[in-house]
Amino acid sequence: MKHRQLEGRRIAVLAADGFEKVELTIPVKALLAAGADVDIVSLRRGAIRGVNLHEPASRVRVTKSLKEADPAEYDALLLPGGFINPDMLRQSADAREFVRHFDRSGKPIASLCHGPWVLASAGLLKGRVVTSWPGIRDDMVNAGATWLDESLVEDGNLVTSRGPQDLVPFVRGIIKHFAAGASMRRHPRVSRSSPQASEPPSVVLGAMKWLPKPSTRTALILGGIAAGLYAASSQGRFTKLQTKLQKQVRRLAA
Repeated sequence: MKHRQLEGRRIAVLAADGFEKVELTIPVKALLAAGADVDIVSLRRGAIRGVNLHEPASRVRVTKSLKEADPAEYDALLLPGGFINPDMLRQSADAREFVRHFDRSGKPIASLCHGPWVLASAGLLKGRVVTSWPGIRDDMVNAGATWLDESLVEDGNLVTSRGPQDLVPFVRGIIKHFAAGASMRRHPRVSRSSPQASEPPSVVLGAMKWLPKPSTRTALILGGIAAGLYAASSQGRFTKLQTKLQKQVRRLAA
């Protein structure tokens, strides 16, 4: 990697609460080290919460909200993944239009894991060649893309990777992709997508199995929600949901 290869380049990182921590923090550190100016753009101001799989992780300070950010001011876009983050973003008309601006302008876009969900909802995948977390392979295909089970797929202004396991090639790829004068060669056309996965990744199944129970703080938060629903049920509403949440709280506290 050339030193300060991204000097003078402005990069927007579009993320919301529930972003996979390593998929944002590691690429951002690499972009900053390469000389880029990086803004975290989100649905709201303040700080957004990361996750490690489904467990809460540290927050990241938002630079600008979508209402404040002008996509014309940026040279490239990064969309990290996570289960929750792209699901939130794909439901935002502002987020979808923000992403479309980069594509219409021919600017580089990079995403990994579940991040390409946002590309699908923005209508940018028809006729493209991409990869993603294997679990959303069918969503990519149904959005019109050809999906490849590869660590890094470059197709014109899009660069995609499967997930955290591909962070090394992904980081190398985006440094090159986001540089001024980067090649925007289209991927050779592929006749068919890679097949569906036959089973979920064992590393994730193992991690979920051995993760500790949520903290007492989490139980108290859920308890507060349940209490609020109980108050709202004075007119007979939300009773079933309240009962369900109370059972979840008891299990968490056990």
